Amino acid sequence: MDEQFFTSLFLIIGIDLILGGDNAIVIALACRNLPENQRRKGILFGTMLAILSRILLTLLAVHLLNIPFLQFFGGLFLMYIAFLLLTGNEGEHTSVKSHRSLWKAIQTIVLADIFMGFDNVIAVAGAAGGNIFLVITGLLISIPIIIWGSRFIMSAMSRFPLLIYGGGGILAYTAGKMMATDEKMTPLLKTEAVAQTLPYFTACLILFFALLYNITKK
Repeated sequence: MDEQFFTSLFLIIGIDLILGGDNAIVIALACRNLPENQRRKGILFGTMLAILSRILLTLLAVHLLNIPFLQFFGGLFLMYIAFLLLTGNEGEHTSVKSHRSLWKAIQTIVLADIFMGFDNVIAVAGAAGGNIFLVITGLLISIPIIIWGSRFIMSAMSRFPLLIYGGGGILAYTAGKMMATDEKMTPLLKTEAVAQTLPYFTACLILFFALLYNITKK
């Protein structure tokens, strides 16, 4: 395993923590009205099925990103997500319904994870660069952290806003990496040096405009 593998693994774990931090909130909202003896089952089975669906969707996205220019546009989309994260406009999930039926609560958790996790799937697939082992390893490491540590992560981001900027920077860096590795973009980037610089450029660009937006809106 080389340095590139561990760099990509770090990016995947970081992306999952940044974009998946509200998964535990969805689980809590969906299960809060279940009887006490069914709540743990709802959390356990809902989480397991959500993880399985996330892995399958990400593996599908890894193959879809081989379509010409899809990585480039996926990178643009991820830059947009990073900007929304940094400017506090990424949306709320208060519309998640709670149910008294165990099966309906599990359905809610899985469906919410699929619809909310689109940005996560694109980002992880891009960071993995087609390596399926990387996708599965990153998800298996990070998802338990999300489930049991999301409150801590969200609290830390609230107390230390710089962590949010660090997270946004990781997303924007991954966006640049996706754009640079799109085969159709290679002739346009001219040299390897330009391709290697692009992720740093996209990270700096998004951080700059997010800071500018946050300063001017006050």
